[in-house]
Amino acid sequence: MEIITAAGAAEAVVDEVREPGFLLVLTHGSNGSVEAADLLAVREVALGLGGMVARVTQPFRLAGRRAPGSAVKQDAAWVEIVAVLREKYGALPLVQGGRSNGARVACRTAAEVGAAGVLALAFPLHPPGRPEKSRAGELREAGVPVVVVNGDRDPFGVPDEKDATAVVVLPGERHELGKDPDAVGAAVRPWLDAWTVRGVGETSVE
Repeated sequence: MEIITAAGAAEAVVDEVREPGFLLVLTHGSNGSVEAADLLAVREVALGLGGMVARVTQPFRLAGRRAPGSAVKQDAAWVEIVAVLREKYGALPLVQGGRSNGARVACRTAAEVGAAGVLALAFPLHPPGRPEKSRAGELREAGVPVVVVNGDRDPFGVPDEKDATAVVVLPGERHELGKDPDAVGAAVRPWLDAWTVRGVGETSVE
């Protein structure tokens, strides 16, 4: 489905299910697509748990650009996108997430859109080789539980355990998280299960 925002048109590919337990909205990295292996792995897990999944191509990517531009405008467009999806699909528990730049957007807008939680895949803690430019504040200030999945060989760094609700570090993985996508899905499964209609309101995940 096409969604028109102030930043231009976005596109959402939605997997609908009968009597969904939650709505998961996922997005790509700066130069990526919604066909990334880790996003697809998370999608499969969510569908298996009875969730509805929307994979969103943001306006800058749909327009063919490789850089998102202004974070303020990107976040504003994302809020518009999520509002359209929530209006269409009702008051389900909302989980949002993405990989790399998309994870940053999900963190920055989580409180505003009323998300139950955030899945931050390959969160880019800092530009490669510049650890002093930390973005950990985006994780800490999300205002909702944030689950991070990063590879231990990611040149963008790995968030510290204190900066998120949970940080899962996958051995041998780089920024792409493409070596073992099933491990990404396994890492987020218990959190998605807790954020369903039956699990929302629970305070911990075993």
